[in-house]
Amino acid sequence: MSNNNTGANLGFEDKLWMAADKLRGTMDSAEYKHVVLGLIFLKYISDSFLEKYEALQAEEFADPEDRDEYLADNVFWVPTEARWSFLQGKAKDPKIGQLINEAMTAIERDNKTLKGVLPKDYARPALDKSRLGELIDLIATIGLGDAESRKKDILGRVYEYFLAKFAEKEGKGGGEFYTPQCVVKLLVEMLEPYSGRVYDPCCGSGGMFVQAIKFVQAHSNGNGNGNGVPNGVKRDIAIYGQESNYTTFRLAKMNMAIRGIDAHIEWADTFQNDKHKDLKADYIIANPPFNDEDWRFSKVKEDVRWAFGTPPAGGPRKQKDGSTINVDGGNANYAWIQHFVHHLSPGGTAGFVLANGSMSTNTSGEGEIRQKLIEADMVDCMIALPGQLFYTTQIPVCLWFMTRSKKADAKRGFRDRQGETLFIDARKMGSLIDRTHRELSYDSPESEIAEIARTYHAWRGEKKDGNYEDKPGFCKSATLEDIKSHHYVLTPGRYVGAEAIVDDGIPFEEKMAELSDTLYQQMRESIELDAVIRKNLEVLGYGE
Repeated sequence: MSNNNTGANLGFEDKLWMAADKLRGTMDSAEYKHVVLGLIFLKYISDSFLEKYEALQAEEFADPEDRDEYLADNVFWVPTEARWSFLQGKAKDPKIGQLINEAMTAIERDNKTLKGVLPKDYARPALDKSRLGELIDLIATIGLGDAESRKKDILGRVYEYFLAKFAEKEGKGGGEFYTPQCVVKLLVEMLEPYSGRVYDPCCGSGGMFVQAIKFVQAHSNGNGNGNGVPNGVKRDIAIYGQESNYTTFRLAKMNMAIRGIDAHIEWADTFQNDKHKDLKADYIIANPPFNDEDWRFSKVKEDVRWAFGTPPAGGPRKQKDGSTINVDGGNANYAWIQHFVHHLSPGGTAGFVLANGSMSTNTSGEGEIRQKLIEADMVDCMIALPGQLFYTTQIPVCLWFMTRSKKADAKRGFRDRQGETLFIDARKMGSLIDRTHRELSYDSPESEIAEIARTYHAWRGEKKDGNYEDKPGFCKSATLEDIKSHHYVLTPGRYVGAEAIVDDGIPFEEKMAELSDTLYQQMRESIELDAVIRKNLEVLGYGE
């Protein structure tokens, strides 16, 4: 059974999306997503503020206009001109766009953590003000920031729904800010980030962080997907991220703010300006741009991060019109891999998404880098994913899991798995949720994501997940010698073999006779159908 990866099934998402989509007019989808998500964010913080405001009004000596009262409860202060009730009262005002801009400016002024984050382009001529007013009235009917709504995470679910819809709408251009929820869930369930430093150097809208926090919350009382937190493990994580696209960076900051997540997210190009240079992370979780080129390799070609080999330098590239351009930096996949490895703590693990070509490429020195990583015994697990998971690309993808240490770890329940790598082929998993998009099932102990994660955890030696066994067609624990014999190619299909065929107990002679009877029957029916078709063609005057 597949879940809806857009988040909620709350009953109003489609209606809200249709209203928002009408608002677009001549605006590009990449622009108007900030307009819509900004309004949803504004409603959320206004709801939270109003609930606290009313509670303070009921207290005898409390002052509902004292900002400190809100800061103490981690509630954003919302000035009068930015409160939803005020803006809704002006929804039909032709100047509503300017009023919203002023509201956003006022909120940033009074809440330093939001400075420079909120959109302030509601007065632009391309934005239909009457439809903007209609959208305000519609959003007003949805509770987002009150205690009951926060308990159900309605805002988060609406936010995820919209991010997915925008990614679908934008096509290939939206991939930098949205990774399908089922892929994020699988990465997080595999990594089990109970405590420590979690890092994503290409964090997009911050979905990886949201899912990591949800994982800790779900498992903190022992009734999450699984089986509780191992004894003695602390349940706190620190979030670090970086994003090069400024508008996407703002989305991430908003996404963290609405969920109350304290995250150290920086805006800059990760290769050119590594903002977390000294960070050694316990968990790295990422979905870097697939097969990215022209990333200014020449500026960092001597970088300390390239410990296993220099990434492709780039060079001439032929264009569709026959012209040639030079790119400064070839395929960045192995630059990303080495960046992840560089930032891993001694016991850290990285899980990330890459295009399938990364598992077998031998061009521009990439094969040599992969060989060195394998011989350093850093590749822990490889997963081949089914196609059609992403809204933004049809490129087949895989998951890499790398670690600095495969030695036994009694605290985390890991066995000594030095010299071994787990291969999982999940290409046959998932089910279509529409004509073009597939999804892995999750949120139940029998789900596909739970099965994949349980296989990995059992292989690592975690007692809560039972004993590991190779399963033909699905999983195989391979040695370094096995990988070497396959010329250091990491494609799971090479290792897991063919799925075992279940013996139905029918003798071969009996089954062959039955199949032959069926075939002859179909051949007789084919002859009869040919005769009918010929007769009909003759009646129409098209006979031989």
